[in-house]
Amino acid sequence: MSTEALFDLSFILAAPFWALMILAPTWSVTRRVAASPLIVLPTLAVNLVLLAPLLADFWPVVTRPSLAGLQALVSSPAALAALWAQIIAWDLFLGRWMYLDSRRRGVHPLLMAPIMVLTILLSPIGLPIYLLARLPYREKTDPERTDMAPGSSAIQARTMA
Repeated sequence: MSTEALFDLSFILAAPFWALMILAPTWSVTRRVAASPLIVLPTLAVNLVLLAPLLADFWPVVTRPSLAGLQALVSSPAALAALWAQIIAWDLFLGRWMYLDSRRRGVHPLLMAPIMVLTILLSPIGLPIYLLARLPYREKTDPERTDMAPGSSAIQARTMA
């Protein structure tokens, strides 16, 4: 498969998950799908296909980062496509967290949709906007949840009752 096809595939594999979280946020299937962090694996697989043959080129850049080294690395289309797939996977992982957090807090989907789209396009802007937007919402606790860490609000709510 060509580098360009893998570049395109990295977003194509992430797009259905974004579509669910943005267009069908209250659908029970969306919640079940987004509950798994494994949704990033298809895009990470593309990243690994692109990265594996270039690992010797990437290793010095990630272990001794320099702007010149990164600039030289990304002059290769395959290296740039690998970085792109990594960005797509990270953005999806971040979007998944925002989606799950917003559902727990009861943030309205119409508020979340543009924030999620912005996160797809520019996550360094989308994340702080979401962090501000979530401030007025408290996390709703469910006494039946057992997947929360000790000291979390759900466990505290059970022990205080």
